[in-house]
Amino acid sequence: MRKPKQRQTLPPSKPIIRRIKRSRNRLLELLEHPCSDLYHWLLVISWAKFLWLISLFYLLINILFAFAYVTTGDGIANAESGSLIDAFFFSVQSMSTIGYGAMYPQTIYAQILVTIEVFVGLLLVAVGTGLMFARFANVKARVLFSNVAVVCPFNGVPTLMFRVANQRDNRIIEAKIRMSLLKNEISPEGHHLRRFYDLKLLRSHSPSFRLSWQVMHPIDEDSPFYGETPISLAELDGEVLITLTGLDETFSQTIHARHAYSCRDILWAMRLVDILYQTEDGRYIVDYENFHNVIPVED
Repeated sequence: MRKPKQRQTLPPSKPIIRRIKRSRNRLLELLEHPCSDLYHWLLVISWAKFLWLISLFYLLINILFAFAYVTTGDGIANAESGSLIDAFFFSVQSMSTIGYGAMYPQTIYAQILVTIEVFVGLLLVAVGTGLMFARFANVKARVLFSNVAVVCPFNGVPTLMFRVANQRDNRIIEAKIRMSLLKNEISPEGHHLRRFYDLKLLRSHSPSFRLSWQVMHPIDEDSPFYGETPISLAELDGEVLITLTGLDETFSQTIHARHAYSCRDILWAMRLVDILYQTEDGRYIVDYENFHNVIPVED
């Protein structure tokens, strides 16, 4: 008799494997990150997630105490015996120390539970208030970076340019910008490296940054960009990293902002559109509609 052929299982395609690995890594990050640095995680998540998490935790704590109060039987006066709803609302009143007086503990066991819950409530209020204050006190810079950087002549020298703008109606005192090029390299010994190169700027410091700032790096013989082309930068996986620091005059706190331009975000033989205009009364305004726009360099 002829043996039946065994069905061959085809290996999963590479895109499916990559998707599975990405999903696994995201799940591990989600489970590991909050536990590894919970305080930092609670400060950096969005306000929507923070409020949702606080509300969920508040409901869960009250539900747990409600189940505990159900076990007291008739331990809560004026509450229906075994009613989870009455026990839940009694827990809310006890944790917030409202104490309407309609429901109150009437057994030692119930009094012990109320004592524990009030203590837990005090701790949660202290922690929640501290987190809310820390989030409000964490001043963030509202700095806008242009979507692209350009390479165009300036004073006869090819220059890498981009611009930033202060989106608040105040000043950033002693603003400083630092720019670096990050690219792949192979050392003479064969080591594969990802190295930083600091880029010299025509002006890296502004005593009072209020409107816009066009940052320029001349591509001369000392520049890491010297001799590079869009194709060579793409092969080296080049990336320009920018950090801005300064003192916010309103909050008197140090603020910082960062941005990165990949090789595809750097446009060659293009220049940024002018956006700074002066009104009839002598005030300067920024045209944000053209903030990210570029035009070809005229020959």
